[in-house]
Amino acid sequence: MASKITSKTAMELEDKYGAHNYHPLPVVLAKGLGALVWDAEGKEYYDFLSAYSAVNQGHCHPKIISALKEQAEILTLTSRAFYNNVLGEYEQYMTEYFGYDKVLPMNTGAEADETALKLARKWAYEKKGIPENQAKIIVCANNFHGRTITIISMSTDPDAYKGFGPFTPGFITVPYNNLDALKKELEDPNVAAFLVEPIQGEAGVFVPDEGYLKNAYDACKAKNVLFIADEVQTGIARTGKLLACDHEGVKPDILILGKALSGGVLPVSAVLANDDIMLVIKPGEHGSTFGGNPLAAKVAIAALEVVKNEKLAERAEYLGQIFRNFLRAIDSDMIELVRGKGLLNAVIIKPKNGKEAWDVCLKMAENGVLAKPTHGHIIRFAPPLVISEEQLLDAAERIKKSILSF
Repeated sequence: MASKITSKTAMELEDKYGAHNYHPLPVVLAKGLGALVWDAEGKEYYDFLSAYSAVNQGHCHPKIISALKEQAEILTLTSRAFYNNVLGEYEQYMTEYFGYDKVLPMNTGAEADETALKLARKWAYEKKGIPENQAKIIVCANNFHGRTITIISMSTDPDAYKGFGPFTPGFITVPYNNLDALKKELEDPNVAAFLVEPIQGEAGVFVPDEGYLKNAYDACKAKNVLFIADEVQTGIARTGKLLACDHEGVKPDILILGKALSGGVLPVSAVLANDDIMLVIKPGEHGSTFGGNPLAAKVAIAALEVVKNEKLAERAEYLGQIFRNFLRAIDSDMIELVRGKGLLNAVIIKPKNGKEAWDVCLKMAENGVLAKPTHGHIIRFAPPLVISEEQLLDAAERIKKSILSF
């Protein structure tokens, strides 16, 4: 079970040979199954991060791994210079599953976001009649859409953008969850699209007011502006519905998916839209070597079948209520606020005796639960959706024990 490399050696190797662009908790994972992971020495933990919601279906789900193995022995990559015998099947499955005319397959969430931005701009010039190079896209403060130069150009987080300019122009920032600010900017005839996370994950699971998404969508429609939903983290059953937008019956003009689209097995992302939008991009105008590869296509179909067959959205909704109620009942002045939807939740930690969210996460790891702070004072809790009620309550007890130890 234990890896040949000790945890200490693994951390030393990463520190010496890897770029220092992450600051992980000092835990070295060597195996995962369902909602559980094990470190190099064999200690067991509950995974309450799920690779930022990429492993909604649980670690190494047998159905997904079986699809991976089967296809890996037949054909992995042909590039889009040719047709392959899996892509069309995947595209049909995806478009029927989410209810769109077309899908454009990519690999990472950031690539999918970039694709959506290109689509929106091309649509603006070809369909809306905005003058060339004048299209604007409205984004929200405290957003997180990825790490590319263009995406950090619309970030308000100094860690994300400081020292990386010059930036890509064409973005307008409004406060999240503020309809008046959005409506004011929508008056500009050169606005092509509004890009929004239905729940801001990286910002600390910030859930907007009820009705915000629906009203924002309606306001966009009134001005012939595209509503783009980045559901990379909130999609695929995480929040208790297939998509977080489904909570308000909103159907985005452009839908961005990633992470759990492959069940965390390999990078698979996608952008969905109807013909009127998708077909503005012609051959040679956008693409990706690995996007739509046969291996990714088979894995994604299996990953989505698991979501449907195991009713993971319903599970997330049910277990999320239990989890939030449990956390809210913990009697600790370190807990300032508990918020979330489905199994995407966060606790805002008030520092106590010099101890902060990071210290709480270290203590939880000691007690066998893995989570990570965001923005220093918020702990995000997002276990795989396959977690059992019994496992969830066991983990919750350990979280409680950790917090009460301060």
